[in-house]
This record gives sequence, C-alpha cells and structure tokens, in this order.
Amino acid sequence: MSTALMLAICSSLAADPARHQATFDKQVKPFLTKYCNDCHAGDFAESGIDLASFNTAEQVMTTGRKTWQKTLDQLAAGAMPPKEETQPSKEELAQTLEWIRGALADYSCDGPVDPGRETIRRLNRNEYENTIRDLVGVDFKASEEFPADDVGYGFDNIGDVLSLSPLLLEKYYDAAEIIADKAIITDPNSLIRSERLKDFKLKDGSKSDDRISFASHNVATTEFDVALPGEYKIAIRAFGTQAGDQLPNMHVKLDDIEKDFAVDALRGKEKDYEITKRFSKGKHRLAVSFTNDFYDPDNPDRERRDRNLMVNSIKLVGPPDVKPENFPESHREIFIAYPGQDGITAEVATRRILTRFASRAFRRPATADEVNRLYALVSSSQADGASFEESIRDGVIAILCSPNFLFRVEMDESKEPVRQLNEFELASRLSYFLWSSAPDKELLGLAFEGKLRSQLDQQIDRMMKSPKSSALVENFAGQWLQLRNLESAKPDRRQFRTFTPKLAQEMRRETELFFDSIMRDDRSILDLIGADYTFLNESLAKHYGIKNVSGEDFRKVSLDDKARGGILSQASILTVTSNPTRTSPVKRGKWILENVLGTPPPDPPADVPTLEGQKELKGTLRERMAQHMANPSCASCHARMDPIGFALENFDAVGAFRTKDEGQKIDASGELPGGIKFEGADGLRQLILKEHRDEFVRTFSEKMLTYALGRGVEYYDMCAVDAIQDELERNDYRFSALVKAIVHSDPFQKRRTH
Repeated sequence: MSTALMLAICSSLAADPARHQATFDKQVKPFLTKYCNDCHAGDFAESGIDLASFNTAEQVMTTGRKTWQKTLDQLAAGAMPPKEETQPSKEELAQTLEWIRGALADYSCDGPVDPGRETIRRLNRNEYENTIRDLVGVDFKASEEFPADDVGYGFDNIGDVLSLSPLLLEKYYDAAEIIADKAIITDPNSLIRSERLKDFKLKDGSKSDDRISFASHNVATTEFDVALPGEYKIAIRAFGTQAGDQLPNMHVKLDDIEKDFAVDALRGKEKDYEITKRFSKGKHRLAVSFTNDFYDPDNPDRERRDRNLMVNSIKLVGPPDVKPENFPESHREIFIAYPGQDGITAEVATRRILTRFASRAFRRPATADEVNRLYALVSSSQADGASFEESIRDGVIAILCSPNFLFRVEMDESKEPVRQLNEFELASRLSYFLWSSAPDKELLGLAFEGKLRSQLDQQIDRMMKSPKSSALVENFAGQWLQLRNLESAKPDRRQFRTFTPKLAQEMRRETELFFDSIMRDDRSILDLIGADYTFLNESLAKHYGIKNVSGEDFRKVSLDDKARGGILSQASILTVTSNPTRTSPVKRGKWILENVLGTPPPDPPADVPTLEGQKELKGTLRERMAQHMANPSCASCHARMDPIGFALENFDAVGAFRTKDEGQKIDASGELPGGIKFEGADGLRQLILKEHRDEFVRTFSEKMLTYALGRGVEYYDMCAVDAIQDELERNDYRFSALVKAIVHSDPFQKRRTH
C-alpha cells in the first residue's frame, strides 16, 4: 500500500491517533498486561485475539477495530476477565472502557475516501446459472454440475474465496459445450415438425395406436389435421417377417394417392417408407393395409413360415421450409445476422454476431482485439469445413470459457489511488447485487450512453419490482438467515414425527415469502424482528397450532399470539439452530448475537466438553446449562448467549409451540449481564427493538453491504456504514432506503486501485 494511500485512509478514519497514544501507553497497555495478556497473547492466543500485538493507538483505531470492538463488548458485559481470574477495580475498568470507546469513536469522515478494493470475483454457481439463463435462454443447473462454492463472511459470493481449480475449469468447458449445443441449432432440418399419428382403427379388430401388428390381411385408418398448408411427408417405420417368394406388401392410401411398398426391412433393422404430398389446411385421411398375407407351416426354416407386417410408428413430417421464427429464441438472440442477408458477407455477419454476444457476455463492449481473436477461431472452423452455425458455436464456447465471462473484471488503469467505477462496472455490481445475474439490455444501454449513474434510483426501483429480484431473497436472505441449512437438518424422527422434507421446504418458503414482503412492499427492516404477520399454508399453520388456514397455497396470516412474530419465531430459524434431539439455547443465542446484534461470541475452547458429554449433569435443560456454566472457561460467553436462547425455549427443536419440556414447565425468562431482564420471545423482540435497535440496523446493513461488495466490511468502511445507517433512520428504515444507500455508497461506487 502506498504512503499516500495510507495517509488518506488514516485521515479519513482517525482524527488524531497521537492524542490517544499517551493514555494507551500509560493506562491501557498496563491493564492488558495485568488482566488480559496471560490468555490473549502470541500465536496461541485464546479465540485468536492477540491483544499483546497492539503497540499503538493507530493500530487499535484502524486495522484492529473489529478485535477491539469485541474486546469492548466483553469488558462492558462483565464477561472478561473470567470470574475466577483477578478482577480490575471499578476505576481501572472504567478508564479502559472510556479509552476504547473514545478511540473507536474518534474518526473523521471529512478526509479522502478509501472505498476498499474488491478481489476479482469469479461467478459463483447461482450467478453462473442465472447469467446463462439471461444471456442465452438456456436452463443449465450449475448447482448440480459444479462443486459447491466456498463461503466467506457468511456468503458464497466473496471474491477472496472463489478460487478456480483445474477441475472446475474443465467443468466450465464441458458446460460451455452443453450450453452452446442447447442454444444453437446447427442442423435446421432438425426443426422440421414431426408429429406421430395415432388412434388408428382396424377393419378387423379393435382400434390401435401407431404400433400396428398385421398378422393377416387388415386395414388401419386414421384422420389427422394439417394447420399450415404445404408439402409434407408421411414416414411409416416398418419391418416384415418373410415367407414364400414375396416381400410383405404394404399398401398406403393417402387421400387420393395410393402406393405399394415391398417391405424388405427385418426386425431390429426397421426403416422408413415415405410418401410426399402437398396438403391443404384441414382434415386428411390415411389408410395402411397388409395385402399379401402368406402362411407356410411346413417350411423347414421356422423364420420363413409366416409372412407378417409390423408398423412401429407413422409420422407426419413437415412442412420442410424452416423460417426464422421456427428457431428457438436462444438461437435468434445469437444469430442477429446471416451471410447474404441484406447483401452482407460471411465475415461481416460473423463479426456482428461475435461483437454483440461477447459484449453481452463480458458485460461491457468487446474490444477490437478480442473480436479479432474470436473471428480468427471461427474462420478457422469454417475453413475446416464447419457450417456457419457450427463455427459460431465454437465462438460461443470460447466466449463462455473466457475469464472476462467467468470473472467480474474491474481493470485498474488509473494512476490515482482511488477511482470511480465506469458505468459498465457499476451496471455489473448493481445487477449481481439485486439479481445475481448479468446486467440486462436496459442497464447496458444506459451504461453505453453514460446515463446509468444519473438514473440509479429509477433503475433500482425497476429492478426491485422484477421477478429476478427473488435472487436477493434466495441468496442474501437464504445465507444471512442460514435457510440453506434446512436441507441438511435432521431432527430425530422418533421425537419429531411431524417433521418431513416437505415441511422443511414449507418452513423455508415461509421465511422467504416473509422477507420478500418486506422487500417488495418496502416495509421497515425493523419488521424483520417485530412484524405481527407471516405467510402460511395449511400444513405449516397446523404445525404452528394456527387455525382457519386451509389449502397448499401460502397466504398472509395475521398473528394474534404475541409468542410469534418476525424471524425469531419462524420454524426455519428455530430448526437450524437446534440439535437433532433437543433445542439448543446456545446455538439460538449465538445465532442472534452473530446475525441480529453483530456481537458474535468467540469460539469455545477446544477442551470444553459438550453438554451431552457431561453425564454428571442433572435436572432440566436450564439446570444442566447452569451447571455447565460453572466451568469458568464457559461462563463468560454463556452469560450472554444462554439468556437469549432460553427466551425461545417455548419453541421445540422444529419450531412448534410448547409449554413443557421433559414434563417440567418451561422457564423462558432471561437476564443479561448488567441486570437486563426479559420474558419469552416477545420480551426478546421488544428488547432488540427498543434497546438494541441501532445494533440490529447496523448489523443488517453490514451484512447486506458485505453481500453487495463481495468482501468483508473493514475498518475503512466505517464512514460508509454510518452514512447508510443515517439514511435508513431518515427514511423510516425502509428496505429500499437501505438498498439505495448501499448502491450510492463510496465502497459500491468506487475502488482502490493499488
């Protein structure tokens, strides 16, 4: 990192680190040495928090902000130092807390901006699948064909973890071939319509479909409709069994045309016998007869004793003229020009196709050099005898294997330390944020005209109304709320007999529809916690004990019972935060601390046994948890997690409401360090909305910003997050206000170049 950029970062975040240094040296470092560094120093520092490595206030205020925010939370909650260790005096603790709060709060947003720098991002599976759908109109299941993407910061679209292995590169090539084959028709004759004629009536015997066995003289007749007048072909696929000195004779009468066929095909080597005729629009009649039955029971060759005719199928094929509208849309979107069309040459047609398709695939205008290389490949295929369509197919495969398609490339050619994204880069960031797909024609058109940045809000509104914005629900909410974990949830079937894969899908659907309603109705994001409605169908309502909901379709349902409301009491969340045989107040509490309040506890020490592993623990779950907390190394974190988790104890491991557990009345009360008390799920919701609203808003904003940027939120993003949070407050916390604030933020609009 350059000296100029480092100075810019420091000026934008820290008003004056030097004024904090004296107190850090005089009060804070001795405090750490006396009370913290025995556990939090060196390579093996507990929970990975090495406080002894911080020597300056500037480190605390910049690169160490996340570590010191965690330290502040633990100290303020009384969780650290552990109760069995030497405790600081009230004065020492107050001085240290005051210094940390002051240092972390002392940053200025008036100086130069550091927007951060995204790692070049490979398309993840969902993005690849959606991009192929929108680019060529082909439904390709990338989630089934490609290995799972790695996850960073809770999301699978993080540039730092989206690597490209040799195996995946091979799969990309295989996928490009499959996609090109589906999108492009290389043999126009394959588009000629073919319809199997059925419902034949036999002169002797019952009616038949199009498989007709003629064991003796017989006639099969049918009528069929022709919608478009033109030249058609009747193709009768048949074979015969031989006897005597004649081949089986098949007599065909098609309207006023009659023709006889000597059927020389044998079983296993069937072939088509054809009649061509020009049909008018309307009904037509076909009759097929076997006219020379012969039986020779004394023939020494058993295979030549009986002459029969077997018809496997009868098809109406045509008309043979393939028109442009007969080609699938995927083909028409690629082939925007043909040699000879409007007098153009093969080279001109090829270059038009390659330029347009590459520009759409690369999400910016393809350069002349890129088009020249693609043209060289395609013209080489044509020189080797490939048809025009086959050679374009080779070009499409090359484009789909290009890094410019597989990666979201933002080239840094500016000599300035920070640059604004060009409009094509901005279009890509916007579309992959809201749609998990490539920019559509309207976005690219505005980018080409240089008008996208001036119309961002209108485009955001349009994109949010599009069905494609469901990707934000599935991929952002699905990962933030860990809904994908429902696929692997395995509640004990003996204890939870009502839980089925179908119910798991319905649980997920409820939460997706709920989040979708917040988004599309532009409600306050606070409703994610406190809404008094949800979406249910009959079976999920029955699971919840809610009456008067019938049918498989989901509908909006008002919640009169204060036990339920918002995401915290939805079965999807309650199930993924439970153990197979019981609820887990620890998992539920940890989930809320991480995903709702943004204060994740450290990982547990490796040598701490699980609750099930401590056979000596007795009593109810709450009593066993209290005994477990007697372990000093467990108490500090459990004092924050467990009360939150116990507030949800009225919901079992699959989210059904209950009042007793193991025969004992459930105690859903909680008390956090500092004496803050609450009761049950509703009490927890009110605590979050009234006392921790800002923490939730900031956490949700940071989660969405992380997803939008494809990187973690860092200390230099603090000013942007502050601005986003302020914008939300000014707009009643509306969902659209959050999206627009993120899109207009410096981290989204700009990038560091070095």
